[in-house]
Amino acid sequence: MSVDTMSSDGLRDVMVDELIADHEAKGLAMRPEVEAALRAVPRELYTPGVPVAEAYRSDTAVITKKRGDETVSSVSAPWLIAEMLGQAADALDGGLPGRHVLEIGSGGYNASLLRELVGPSGSVMTVDIDPEVTERAVACLAAAGYGDVTVVCADAEQPIDPGRRFDLIIVTAGAWDIPPAWITQLVEGGVLVVPLRTFGMTRSWALRRNGDRLVSQSQRLCGFVAMQGAGTHEMRYVDVAEGVHLRLDEGQQVNPESVRGLLSQPRVQAWAGVDLPPRTVLADLDLWLAARLADEVDQLVVLSAQQEAVDAGVVAPGWRFGTPAALHDGTFVYRSALCWIADMFDLGACAHGSNAVAAAGQMVAHMRAWVEAGEPSPRLHVLPAGTPDGDLPAGTVLDKRHSRLVLTFTSA
Repeated sequence: MSVDTMSSDGLRDVMVDELIADHEAKGLAMRPEVEAALRAVPRELYTPGVPVAEAYRSDTAVITKKRGDETVSSVSAPWLIAEMLGQAADALDGGLPGRHVLEIGSGGYNASLLRELVGPSGSVMTVDIDPEVTERAVACLAAAGYGDVTVVCADAEQPIDPGRRFDLIIVTAGAWDIPPAWITQLVEGGVLVVPLRTFGMTRSWALRRNGDRLVSQSQRLCGFVAMQGAGTHEMRYVDVAEGVHLRLDEGQQVNPESVRGLLSQPRVQAWAGVDLPPRTVLADLDLWLAARLADEVDQLVVLSAQQEAVDAGVVAPGWRFGTPAALHDGTFVYRSALCWIADMFDLGACAHGSNAVAAAGQMVAHMRAWVEAGEPSPRLHVLPAGTPDGDLPAGTVLDKRHSRLVLTFTSA
């Protein structure tokens, strides 16, 4: 039977089978209750007007609202939803049954999955700042039989239902900071799952509350539409060549003409001299590089590029959608594409400018250090703004408006 003639139930089962295989390829295991929820909820009812086969593509988000060219609301890709739900269940001792959950960023589909997971003794509230989104969520939830999910239209930067506490807060919009309301609305030991930007790179962090601070339990590579309302923080993009951009998210000041001039200079390539298997988590390496370079360079940025620019050899980034890069002492350096030999690969760096050899060598030295340390994963600590330096854990500090973030690393 072809996809075009398959029933929605059949498509849903195919989607979940693909998600399980995707988990296994990443070294993860899908929790049975998450699998059951994904097989139970009719995703097509949350994507009206979209072909059913498209609604059940496991790797694709369905855009539900745009403002000009900007996507402001979507039904997230199933692979990402499944991973975040797994993060939440793993971080909560005893899982999700009976829990009280607040979802920030509403489309309806994720809220219905959560409703399945918390069971009859739990509850789900979903909030969005956009009344069109919440009205649509109410209609879709009712059509799918989840009318007992509470839908609220509000800016979640401020407390929702003040005085109420939740076991889990799960955010389905890209955040730059963590407002105090998200911490105070959690019970002690409660969990916040949030796509948070650190050094311009987004990860879904599962963070457990411990008093006035949060400590991460897991993180996953992800991407989301940006937070709206009081929590908005604009990501700036600077074009430095045809199809090549720098992402600036922490107040960096970059002269695009200067970078354009550096890219016109000869490229120096350096290699770390390591042999790594395909399952190596390079997203962890990228945060390691950001943490190590943050105090060593003038400007830490993220390089992104169109495929045409990569094919033309203008740049050769490790990942064209976002690779750590740095500007320092008249030189531009970034993590380069991998060098594959059979089924293993080496890590490298490309540099342009007056100190290109030293800059590329410094970056690959940090790569070797990550491998020698056991390819450690990042751990994130979130503390209130104003916390004295002496009360911070040892690590790389990134100050936001509401909080002080500290990145540390632990061996796998």
